[in-house]
Amino acid sequence: MPKRKIRWKNYIPFYIMALPGIIYMICNNYMPMFGIVLAFKKLDVTKGILGSPWAGFKNFEFLFKTKATIGIIRNTVLYNLLFLLLGTALAVALAILLNEVKSKNMGKLYQSLILIPYLMSWVIASYLVYAFLAQDIGIVNNSILKPLGKEAVSWYSEKKYWPYILTFAYMWKNMGYMMIIYYSSIVGLSADYFEAASLDGATKWQQIRMITLPLIKGTIITMVILNLGRIVTSDFSLFYQIPKNNGALYSVTQTLDVYVYNALMKNSDFAMSSAASVFQSIVGFIFVLITNAIVRKYNEESALF
Repeated sequence: MPKRKIRWKNYIPFYIMALPGIIYMICNNYMPMFGIVLAFKKLDVTKGILGSPWAGFKNFEFLFKTKATIGIIRNTVLYNLLFLLLGTALAVALAILLNEVKSKNMGKLYQSLILIPYLMSWVIASYLVYAFLAQDIGIVNNSILKPLGKEAVSWYSEKKYWPYILTFAYMWKNMGYMMIIYYSSIVGLSADYFEAASLDGATKWQQIRMITLPLIKGTIITMVILNLGRIVTSDFSLFYQIPKNNGALYSVTQTLDVYVYNALMKNSDFAMSSAASVFQSIVGFIFVLITNAIVRKYNEESALF
């Protein structure tokens, strides 16, 4: 049987279209990997990265030598787990509800309203939060608590409120993006399944439980695995901008990224910052491997690799 001749010239336009994305991926994802060497060096800017002496694992000691480190890593992991569990549940629920909207115009309107916060920067979001929570001019204190005869709350000095504030801010801003991912999976499902279920007398809840959720299970598992890969990497802007980097709130708002940034601003220790990034990457990689292995053991088709 003669070999099929591949006409590679026909694929040149596709390669050209993909070229900007490939260049961006190389510059943004692969070239910075050279900086891993910096994590094991005692940086001397006059000698450059390669000329600087080796420091072994001394740069990593900075992350674990203070008493606050355990609390910082705990904050990072627990917030990410909370965002993952609550975010996945709410995003799937919103996607299912949006899919039930029969009017195309209303569906587009709801999509836009839910997605708008994701398009905002955290700087704008932080000003919106401040407009609500400022002690002297905030909407909550002046327009809600004061008319009710309650005392104003100093939100930016009370630690107990901030796990809820940060969780709400994260959900409000990112829910649209997460919802769109699951919504696109639900839209791609064949209507024949639901029509057959309706003819058999299945309720909406039964259709969701028996058809929708099992069919988008692969998407949910993929998103969970990818998010677990960032289990020790926090959204820096969320934890830095929203609480205004207030030192009084550090015990409940400071994550590993904010801690490293503040240390970098004070000490200008770029090698330590690189060591923190390597630590986050290694832990994330291990979590992805473990989670994928567990998924593959019980359902090989849903595993990433």
